[in-house]
Amino acid sequence: MKPIKSILTGVALTVAVATQSLAAGVELNASSTGLALQGYDPVAYFTVGEATPGNWTITSSYNDATYRFASEEHKAAFDADPEAYLPQYGGYCAFGAAMGFKFDGDPNQWKVVDGELFLNISADIQERWLEDVPGFIQLADTNWPAIEDKDPASLQ
Repeated sequence: MKPIKSILTGVALTVAVATQSLAAGVELNASSTGLALQGYDPVAYFTVGEATPGNWTITSSYNDATYRFASEEHKAAFDADPEAYLPQYGGYCAFGAAMGFKFDGDPNQWKVVDGELFLNISADIQERWLEDVPGFIQLADTNWPAIEDKDPASLQ
């Protein structure tokens, strides 16, 4: 198992390189155009059980972000209850939030836990996060109120 400091250093380097998907807002991880989840369908994680690209012609706006959907049925489900499908921590990395940082969540590194969607920044971080999901969620839930409104760069 890698030490957390080593993991966080790698994450910081990854974030520095992956600037194209940095958040337009602070509390929500969206592209500079306001596209959330890099265009992946938030409902599909719960209904299909896999990361599914959304169709650019099937969209909804919520909290100043645009969400894409693979079907009209998914859009309707989202429109009826958006909060049920939004990723936790504004779509930022769940492990990063547990450590007090805001790193971009990768829509392909995800897990639904107790009906909530969590993203992580990379497969390595996801693997580390899976070692203690309840503990890391508890840490992230504790940290999130203090970092939610902060610019991700200010936390590094």
